[in-house]
Amino acid sequence: MRIREIFDKKTVFSFEIFPPKKNSPVEVIYDTLDELQGLQPDFISVTFSAGGSGNGGYACEIASRIKESGITPMIHLPCINYSKDEIDSTISEIKTRGIENILALRGDINPDIPPKREFSHASDLISYLRSKGDFDIAGACYPECHPDAETLVEDIMNLKKKVDAGADHLITQLFFDNDSFYDFREKAVLAGVNVPIEAGIMPVVNKNQIERMVTTCGASLPRKFVKIMQRYEHNPEALRDAGIAYAVNQIVDLVASGVDGIHLYTMNNAYVARKISEAVSGIIGT
Repeated sequence: MRIREIFDKKTVFSFEIFPPKKNSPVEVIYDTLDELQGLQPDFISVTFSAGGSGNGGYACEIASRIKESGITPMIHLPCINYSKDEIDSTISEIKTRGIENILALRGDINPDIPPKREFSHASDLISYLRSKGDFDIAGACYPECHPDAETLVEDIMNLKKKVDAGADHLITQLFFDNDSFYDFREKAVLAGVNVPIEAGIMPVVNKNQIERMVTTCGASLPRKFVKIMQRYEHNPEALRDAGIAYAVNQIVDLVASGVDGIHLYTMNNAYVARKISEAVSGIIGT
């Protein structure tokens, strides 16, 4: 199924997972994947190496396994570190495996890997994918501004380029302040971004995780969230439960405010995904 069709029917609820590293067998993720599939999300997205980790083949294999289970898969496809021939080869494998949904990304710039720049921006890749088949194409967006953009206005103008190039829907980077999302959504609509926007939610279950992710994506931390971190940082079980509760509260507020969908960054943690799914099952899609 093409994901764009689901948005017409309900509030979308989806998961993101990442493959094991190239020195680990792909089978190590299968038990987690089976648990996540059992929660019956609308789709599961699979991350893809942006260059260097060599797990791209795993991503296609995992997406195929998701499809075989009856769940819709979406595969990430970064472009900055890949040549046109490499992108063509991946597209060919995606088609062969019957995968219809792609999240088109520029990808992180790795200082140890010179970018190939045949595709400098995600909008370039989206346009190219549109010429290669009838894929459902998602794009990424940043409620608190892409780290490389000077202003949110500039970032939203670039986002509009993705939509004009053919993006069917969008998924946000993680955020912890819903007001930031609402402000971004309003500005995006005013700029002519007229496709569904899924809110990316990451439940924080340990201190190192949040420090790493905030450094990577620049998400701000509301006072309420910081208080939780400070209160429970030395109690791993309490911090996990508090992180789940915070994510659930975010989701309830977002759904009540008419969000198009929730994309849960599971970090391959089936326990956390299950607890959140159970807590919001009564409101998603209603």
